[in-house]
Amino acid sequence: MKAAVLREIQTPLTIEDVELDGPAPDEVRIRTISSGLCHSDYHSISGDFPVPMPVVLGHEAAGVVEAVGSDVSEFKVGDHVVTCVSQYCGHCNECLTGHNNVCGEKPTTADRPTPRIWRGQEAFNQYAGLGGFAEEMLVHRTGVTKVPEGMPMDIAGLLGCAVLTGVGAALEGAQVHPGSTVAVIGCGGVGLNVIQGAKLCGASRIIAIDVNERKFDLARTFGATDCIMGGPDSAAEVKELTGGGVDYAFEVIGLPQTQEQGLMMLRRMGKLMIVGMAPVNSRFSVPGVMMMGQQLQIVGSLMGSSPFQTAIPKYAQLYLDGKLKLDEMVSQRIKLEDINDGYSKMMAGDVARSVIVFDS
Repeated sequence: MKAAVLREIQTPLTIEDVELDGPAPDEVRIRTISSGLCHSDYHSISGDFPVPMPVVLGHEAAGVVEAVGSDVSEFKVGDHVVTCVSQYCGHCNECLTGHNNVCGEKPTTADRPTPRIWRGQEAFNQYAGLGGFAEEMLVHRTGVTKVPEGMPMDIAGLLGCAVLTGVGAALEGAQVHPGSTVAVIGCGGVGLNVIQGAKLCGASRIIAIDVNERKFDLARTFGATDCIMGGPDSAAEVKELTGGGVDYAFEVIGLPQTQEQGLMMLRRMGKLMIVGMAPVNSRFSVPGVMMMGQQLQIVGSLMGSSPFQTAIPKYAQLYLDGKLKLDEMVSQRIKLEDINDGYSKMMAGDVARSVIVFDS
């Protein structure tokens, strides 16, 4: 099969022919139909989030089950599925209390007797246990969920990251109240989904913030009521627009300076949601007196703050019911061979989401 491989940071991905093993007892083999280009993968390309190399990147994927392991009973050949990075153990405290998205004992491929992806004597790693930039995937049973009948598979992969992370941060993580005010810093794929998640919650005012004003038309399409340019004065602008600050600020970029700005946009008793994937070891400053005196909250939101195996089918149904936008998020459909150009356009701010669609 063909796969996009990262061999060295800050270099283009290479399209290579590799071999994929059969499923172990607890694995599912999936023929990939679509795979979205997410900024999280780019963190590994840039070196901000190191991963073992060579590695097959990609995690926002959808496909059809081709084979299942001997212990897998919840999936069968032909099932339409979406993958997610939130594999889980099922027995730790977080899993047992309904928070398997933050499981600390995720299953790994390290204990497998043979490499899952290889060519000759060379073994390839799978990003997040998935490796979605390939014609097929081999995934632990806990990293897969079925989607409702009728869900278009060329966009279904978006549910596994951009939609789950963004909509979930608003609905499940922040639990945005009807009539409240919201600021969203960063209007890429995840940010657009935070916006539409806040709209689903009934927020009365949703302020989109980005350094690229070309994203504002799309932000309004997804539910933004106001748009302002990102920069050192954006917090002051938000406070002026809202008469004192927003109830919720979502930071969807992953930079210390925008995290600090998000905190400064809050009104008293406001909540800052940290959604963007920050570089390893990054830090941002929090004024202690301000936090105490204004009773502010800072909350992290990982993969939608909820179990993906229930959230993804729910969000898929919202799309099928016309209540959630997905088609508008896809700027272009590309082939695997065009992946480097797709990432160049993403980093230039020219696209909301590029989706690789595999020949089937």
